[in-house]
Amino acid sequence: MVYWSGVAEYCTAPPEPEMTAAATALDPIGLLRPRRAITGISAILLPFTASGDIDWRGFAAHCERTAAAGLTPAVNMDTGFGNLLAPEQKIAVLDATRSALGRKPFVAGAFLSDQPGKAFDLEGYKREVTAITARGGTPVVCQSYGLTELPAAEIPAAYDALSRDCDAFIAFELGTMFAPFGQIYELGTFRALMGIGRCVGAKHSSLRREPEWERLRLRDAVRPEFKVFTGNDLAIDMVQYGSDYLLGLSSFAPDLFARRDAYWLAGDARFYELNDVLQYLGFLAFREPVPAYKHSAAMFLKLRGWIDCDRTHPRSGTRPDSDRALLAGTLRQLDALA
Repeated sequence: MVYWSGVAEYCTAPPEPEMTAAATALDPIGLLRPRRAITGISAILLPFTASGDIDWRGFAAHCERTAAAGLTPAVNMDTGFGNLLAPEQKIAVLDATRSALGRKPFVAGAFLSDQPGKAFDLEGYKREVTAITARGGTPVVCQSYGLTELPAAEIPAAYDALSRDCDAFIAFELGTMFAPFGQIYELGTFRALMGIGRCVGAKHSSLRREPEWERLRLRDAVRPEFKVFTGNDLAIDMVQYGSDYLLGLSSFAPDLFARRDAYWLAGDARFYELNDVLQYLGFLAFREPVPAYKHSAAMFLKLRGWIDCDRTHPRSGTRPDSDRALLAGTLRQLDALA
């Protein structure tokens, strides 16, 4: 396959033979990748105390716990209220992450808060990216109104421009069920993102299988080393088809996600039962309204004894108290499997 590093060249390149009309039908079975090593990135929940302050001790412990399990921590993502934190709080999160992890790798959301109709803020994104790379992290470029309201043809060039001062970054497309500024890109735009050399992967959060399968097939044909990180907390078995993951659900149980991944690599049939119970947890936590899953995460982590309080950011949605019993029952099932 030919791989282009220039955005303009990539956008105007002819389609690969594998992606022509004769090969448009999706074949999920053909995408299955048994006994594959899975790359797992876990979005860290930012916990809060009963007084409404950030629980820095609980946060650091969860970063350490996640890395020890073999997953890469992701901070200042949606799970970490990256779209709700003040700029100085996001910097404090980056510093706390670096302190907790030492030299271990992490990724972090590069997010800009703006309003509909605002122009794309290239310099603002560059500041976000620089703050992350200065602390040794890899940026995950989160969407904003200014970015997603650009004409489709201009979006890849915007990513290329904002990332010129870093060695690597991860793109991120998400549906509006997560955030009103989100957008699932056209497949041609996604293909153009793969043509940016510094873009090493992209998180896909449509909560639908078909567009993710399409991206996996395109990736396999065009740039096999490119990572498609599933953000589908309602279909965490997408790892069977060649997706890796960057999930909020894995923050509930990074240890058990790592065990599930090891089962898949070994061809161990225990993968399926453990995945089933983890998926039930995803269905419960990520039901409407989807953003309230962060309260589910806090309740679950408290039930595990990993944090002291299940409060969340004051501007974040909540779940009913009755969820605690459902989460406790799921935890008992997981403990039995473990």
